[in-house]
Amino acid sequence: MADERAGREVVPSRSMTSTAVYVVLVARGYLVKGINRFVVRPYRRKRKSAREQLKNTLMAVRVQTWRLWRRAKAVPARAERQVRVWSDTTQSLRTYGHEWSVEREIGRVVSGKGPLLVGPWLSEVGYEVLYWVPFVRWVQSHYGIKSSRLTVVTRGGAAAWYRDITPQAVEIFDLITPEEFAQGNLKRAPETGGSLKQWKVTSFDQTLIEAASRRAGLEGTKVLHPSLMYGLFEQFMLGHRHMDFLRRRTSYRLIDAPDVLLPQLPDDYVAVKLYTAASLPDTPAMRRTLQSLVLSLAERSPVVMLDTGLALDDHDDYTFERASRILSIREALHPRDNLAVQSAVIARARAFVGTCGSLAWLAPMMGVDTTALLADPRFLHGHLQVGRQMFQAMGGGSFSPLDLSALDPLGLTIASARSESRSAAQ
Repeated sequence: MADERAGREVVPSRSMTSTAVYVVLVARGYLVKGINRFVVRPYRRKRKSAREQLKNTLMAVRVQTWRLWRRAKAVPARAERQVRVWSDTTQSLRTYGHEWSVEREIGRVVSGKGPLLVGPWLSEVGYEVLYWVPFVRWVQSHYGIKSSRLTVVTRGGAAAWYRDITPQAVEIFDLITPEEFAQGNLKRAPETGGSLKQWKVTSFDQTLIEAASRRAGLEGTKVLHPSLMYGLFEQFMLGHRHMDFLRRRTSYRLIDAPDVLLPQLPDDYVAVKLYTAASLPDTPAMRRTLQSLVLSLAERSPVVMLDTGLALDDHDDYTFERASRILSIREALHPRDNLAVQSAVIARARAFVGTCGSLAWLAPMMGVDTTALLADPRFLHGHLQVGRQMFQAMGGGSFSPLDLSALDPLGLTIASARSESRSAAQ
């Protein structure tokens, strides 16, 4: 027994002090854990959340400040755009209001059953053919006007262009001489702001209206004046209205050849009408080019020149040296019927070549294939668009504008191209 007791290990008993220390340490551990769990960690989570909220708030403030700055920076541009929109809207309303007032005036003029004077037309031939005659035709159809009410006042036998509208006409050159006509046009220009276009009824217009009324034996006559057409189509001619606007207020049809006495002509020929214009300026180089063109045409077929020698407007005919197969009808042209005779000559031609404008707009309406020459298209863009679309829609002759300025960058002219082709042929 003694030996067994001696072999056992003797474990000293824990003192009260050590026990107390142990308990304190264990309690401290639990206290630290408790503080970490219920105080420190929640505090850290809240502090982290607060930092993130502050960061997000600052970011949001920064973004909003940036957006506000950008918006503030864009305010002048946006205000300018809005002003432009308001200005365009105001201008559109003014335009529509003006056009509506013109259409109301047209309705007032054509109302009733009394005689109606159409004209007098004193402006360019091109505007008469391309706009005025189709406009008058539309007015007659739209308002249901009987042809017996209408009397056309124009010059040079151009009344033939209105035959499907009315057979009644007064020839201006039965009322005044060509010299008086030219002087009257010059004097009315200051009344229309320096333009030959009939923007208003001038004193010269009024003189002719009274003389035409007496000539036709009309009383209580109302007047469908060209100023109504110019006022209605003003914005279109400035390029601010769509083609549909014009299409709804015009009526284009083929024009029959006038029944007039003609000089002796070849059986097959090309009619040529070349005159000075802003789109085809009178320069030595241009004269050489056009001379060469006419000679080249004459090599292929007879050419009938429609130079009039009449000083009735601000355009002068190009004149060239005469050659075989080139015929001029100048001697057969007189002020009273010169446009009628030229129209009849064009109607019989195989083709027409001329300055882009004037009779170049008429030839396709007579079913004649047309080459319209120009060197500066700035004055013709709108008219070219009208011509192409309307001639095609009416089934008229082909219309082919030829811009001679396209040869300049290549160092070519019709004359040089012609000589080079001859050299190649040899």
